[in-house]
Amino acid sequence: MKAFRGQPSIFAEARSESISAELEVEQITLSFGGVTALADVSLTVHTGELVSVIGPNGAGKTSLLNSITGYYHPQTGRISFNGEAITGLSPHAVVRKGVGRTFQNIELFPGLSVLANMLLARHIHSRYNLGLAALFSPSVRKDEVDHRRVLEELIDFLEMQAIRKKPVGALPYGLRKRVELARALALKPKLLVLDEPFAGMTLEEKEDMVRFLLELNNAWGQTMILVEHDMSIVMSISHRIMVLDFGITIAEGSPEEVQNHPDVVKAYLGEATTI
Repeated sequence: MKAFRGQPSIFAEARSESISAELEVEQITLSFGGVTALADVSLTVHTGELVSVIGPNGAGKTSLLNSITGYYHPQTGRISFNGEAITGLSPHAVVRKGVGRTFQNIELFPGLSVLANMLLARHIHSRYNLGLAALFSPSVRKDEVDHRRVLEELIDFLEMQAIRKKPVGALPYGLRKRVELARALALKPKLLVLDEPFAGMTLEEKEDMVRFLLELNNAWGQTMILVEHDMSIVMSISHRIMVLDFGITIAEGSPEEVQNHPDVVKAYLGEATTI
């Protein structure tokens, strides 16, 4: 496989570890009072795939991601990850299973630096307790060195050297999106869930983000689920696409199959023409 720039050791190590990311969403239904957000939705994601979920506003895309990551609990159906049921688990328990995510609305701490925001994601990999931390024992120092090495490699990979010490609140919106991606990657997730990572970006920022995601997927084999409204990006980088409309799956397949599907065209344009 193609190597990262400078071959960061975190990614080399990840290849030697198990990066299996088999997700199975089976006929989940999610309702809020009298409103059905998802109706018998199923989705399968295999290790190494980049699968996109698209649909008009209100189609249920973010509700699906929130169900996968434990923020919502479907009333019916089952979600499993690497053969283990995760339906009903809390978000932090899902993260410990190997699922990391970014958010549609940026969920960073604006008063903290880029480094501090990224370091928060490393707590699940800490192997020491409060007593050892207070004593700053050799094992704690080793853990801290390992955490910092991971962050430095991610900062180098995502080209954030110039902003590493800046408060997140002082950064342009596009760079905040990049920091949120860095924080999610600091978890070393087996499955990366991205909710509109290109929203609010300039064309140049979008090009950079596409480059990062493709390199992650192609070189490391990072498995991803992507929700995005920019159809040119979705059609160019996705292996498979699932289309939701009013909480119902109306199409699934390759980009070529989906973009000419009559139900997809109707959902977006209201007429039977090619997107």
